[in-house]
Amino acid sequence: MDINWFPGHMAKAQRMIVKDIHLVDVIVELLDARIPASSSNPMISDMIQSKPKVIALNKSDMAETEITQKWLKFYRQQGQLVVAFDAISGRGIKDLVNQIEVAARPKIQAAQAKGIKNRPIRVMILGIPNVGKSSLINRLKGSATVRTADKPGVTRGKQWIKIGKNLELLDTPGVLWPKLDSAEVAFKLAVTGAINDDVYDVEKVVLTLLTLLRDNYHERLTVRYGLESPIPEDSEELLKKIALKRGCLRAGGIIDSEKTIRIVLSDFRLGKLGRFSLDIPEQDSLV
Repeated sequence: MDINWFPGHMAKAQRMIVKDIHLVDVIVELLDARIPASSSNPMISDMIQSKPKVIALNKSDMAETEITQKWLKFYRQQGQLVVAFDAISGRGIKDLVNQIEVAARPKIQAAQAKGIKNRPIRVMILGIPNVGKSSLINRLKGSATVRTADKPGVTRGKQWIKIGKNLELLDTPGVLWPKLDSAEVAFKLAVTGAINDDVYDVEKVVLTLLTLLRDNYHERLTVRYGLESPIPEDSEELLKKIALKRGCLRAGGIIDSEKTIRIVLSDFRLGKLGRFSLDIPEQDSLV
């Protein structure tokens, strides 16, 4: 699946990140726990330069627990600070905050040595679209958070989100790299919703997903859609079987493929087909 997508607003966001990187102490690279390698933006390393970074695996409640633990071990072996969490439920948020404080400790201690006390940790959260950045920020903010502007020592006009007493966030839009050369990565980003459904062939993605489910998660398919074994080897035939079971028919008994495709894609993204980890540490290398 070939996607060449780098809208103007993403180019603008990239320029803004490079311009503002000096304002923050710590970078949080937000990844999808289901696809840590595929959701890692290869441009981020160049953009953040030598800034301390925390890798945050969001949506861990939708990923396979055993695989997520392998990813945590993998990153730690690389000397990275990393945490798995779920921004929606809030599970693991305290661990994330702790890791941010660990990453910022040298900078804060240096400031204290210069007589600067009670200085907040300034953080920038980076990630590709739809990885859960807004959910994370809203979870961190809580009810006691206010926006601060034109702070002393901070570039005039910048808007910061104050998190409790010790953290301030500088928000940035999601950034996707200009071209996806790997069809496998493009599929993973599309099926998890990182890429807008309008810019790729949704039917092709869902047929690929059905092949993956048939080959590796046969029982989940049969249980979710009430299919009888053996299920069809051909993904198009499998889609028709699901359409019939779900009553996705137009006038005259014609299969409504589009409606069925949307049902399968929604079921996958909402976790109704179970937990999935599409990137495996032993198989995927970080970019």
